[in-house]
Amino acid sequence: MSSPSEEPAWKQRAVERSIKTAKLRAAQRVQRFLDAAQAIITEKGSTDFTVQEVVDRSRQSLRSFYLQFDGKHELLLALFEDALSRAADQIRAATSGQADPLDQLKVAIELLFELSRPDPTAKRPLFTDFAPQLLISHPNEVRVAHAPLISLFTELMEAAEAAGRLRAGVNARRMAAMTMQTVMFTAQSSAPADDEAVNPIAAEEVWAFCAHGFAAE
Repeated sequence: MSSPSEEPAWKQRAVERSIKTAKLRAAQRVQRFLDAAQAIITEKGSTDFTVQEVVDRSRQSLRSFYLQFDGKHELLLALFEDALSRAADQIRAATSGQADPLDQLKVAIELLFELSRPDPTAKRPLFTDFAPQLLISHPNEVRVAHAPLISLFTELMEAAEAAGRLRAGVNARRMAAMTMQTVMFTAQSSAPADDEAVNPIAAEEVWAFCAHGFAAE
């Protein structure tokens, strides 16, 4: 029997159901804004759009937009975080086909490089335009966005360490962060793979550098 100060069970259930419904509707509104923004980015090949364009494309209200996001920056950040999370899932799936921990790291590094490099046909302005700006202006937000990738690379490094495939004394998480940053920066600052005017860095070269460095044993 409940005490007089407690809410009746039926009322608690009703409130919980109401909150659950409100959260679901809010999530659906957020997704519609994200889908609209992504569609505009794909069409334009850039992040040069207005909040009003997103609102119009999503067929929702401006008031609804500002209930979900502080502004365009937060919308772009949400898209960037989502893209990195999906990239982590893609890399994880690709590594699952390898039994050797070092082979898993090789697949992960080469795929991350390919996903991060400039590609005019792929139209990835979130990585080529927004990410470099974000790194300078909001480094803490970049670290949060990269969390899924850091976790994945840390897992892979720890598995390789447990299998005795890394040198002694390696800190798996710090090595994962340095490797990931090296791969992404090298990719984003390199020429497109199909640029015949230069000799672009290949994914295999990046793996060789990360795995062996440059000093003679």
